[in-house]
Amino acid sequence: MSASDTDPPEPPIEPEAGASPEPALAQPVAEAMEAPVAAAVLPELTAAPEPEVVSPSPTETPTPLAKPAREVIYRHGVIVRLTHWINVLAISLLVMSGAQIFNAHPRLYWGQYGADADKSVAEMAAMNSPHGLVGVTHVGGLKLTTTGFLGVSNGPNGQPTVQGFPGWLTIPSYRDLATGRHWHFFFAWLFVINGLIYLIAGLISGHFRRDLAPTGEQIRPRSILQSIWDHVRLKHPTGEEARRYNVLQKLTYLIVIFILLPLMVGTGLTMSPGFDSILPGLLALFGGRQSARTIHFISANLIVLFVLVHVVEVFLAGVVNEIRSMITGRYVVTTEAHR
Repeated sequence: MSASDTDPPEPPIEPEAGASPEPALAQPVAEAMEAPVAAAVLPELTAAPEPEVVSPSPTETPTPLAKPAREVIYRHGVIVRLTHWINVLAISLLVMSGAQIFNAHPRLYWGQYGADADKSVAEMAAMNSPHGLVGVTHVGGLKLTTTGFLGVSNGPNGQPTVQGFPGWLTIPSYRDLATGRHWHFFFAWLFVINGLIYLIAGLISGHFRRDLAPTGEQIRPRSILQSIWDHVRLKHPTGEEARRYNVLQKLTYLIVIFILLPLMVGTGLTMSPGFDSILPGLLALFGGRQSARTIHFISANLIVLFVLVHVVEVFLAGVVNEIRSMITGRYVVTTEAHR
C-alpha cells in the first residue's frame, strides 16, 4: 500500500483568533489596489524626494573668471604716422628757437608798431629788490612774480640773468639771435611742407571725414558733457568706443589742425617784411605786424598746451599701446569679457 492510503489526512489550519478570514493571497492584491487610491486621496501626505547633493570632485577645478578680450586693429596709416613724428621734431625746435627770438625783445604789442616807448600788452621784465633781481611778468593789468622761469633765471654761469625765457628752453641755450632765426626758419618751412602733405593725404584718403568729423550724436550737448565728465574722472573708452576718437578729441584735433596751426603760419609770414611784399593784405588781416606777433605768440603757447595735455593723456591711456600704434599703426582694443 502507498503512504497516501495509510496516513490519515492532515487537519485544516485554523485561522488565529482576531485574524481576517480572507485568504492570504488576497492581501497583497488588496494592498496594491489601495496604494494608488491612498496616494490620490492624500497627495499632500506623500513626501517629495530630497534633492541629491553632489560634492565636487577633488580633481575638478573652478570655472575661470571672465577675462577681457584683446583685439588688434589698424588705427593709423603711414602718412599720419610719418607726419606726426616730423611734427614732433619740427614743433619742438620751433618752440625752442622761437623762445630765443622772443628773448631779444620780451614784450608784446598790439598794432603796427612796437618799441620800448610804446605801451605793451604783455612783458617779461626784471626788477631790483633788496634780495636781488626779481623776475616779473605783466599781462595787461596783471602782475606776476616769475623769478627763476620768466624775466630772471640762471644763466650759463649759474648766476641770475635778465632774460625772458630760461636758457634751457631756448636753442641755442645762450643769447644768439641770428642762430635762433636760422633754426626757426628752417623748421618753419619743414613744418609747412609736412603740414601740406598731411592735408592733401587726409583729403584724398577721407581721413578727416572718416576719423575726425564728429557724428550727429557726438555733437549733442549731452554727449559733449558726458565726454568732459569722463575725462575729469580719467575714464578711458573700451570696446567699440575705443575704435574711434571721442568727441573732445575730434573737436580738439580739428581746432588745432584747421585754426591754430594755419593761424601760427599766417602770423609768422606776416612778420616777414619780404613776404609782406608778396601778400600785403596779411598786415591788414591781422591788424599790423605787432598784432601778428602777439597772435603768433598766443597760438604757439596754445599749441604747447595742447601738446602737454596730449602727452599726459597718452600716459593715462597706456603709453606702450599709444606709442606703438603711432609707430606700427596697430592698436590693441579691450573688448567685452569672455570665458
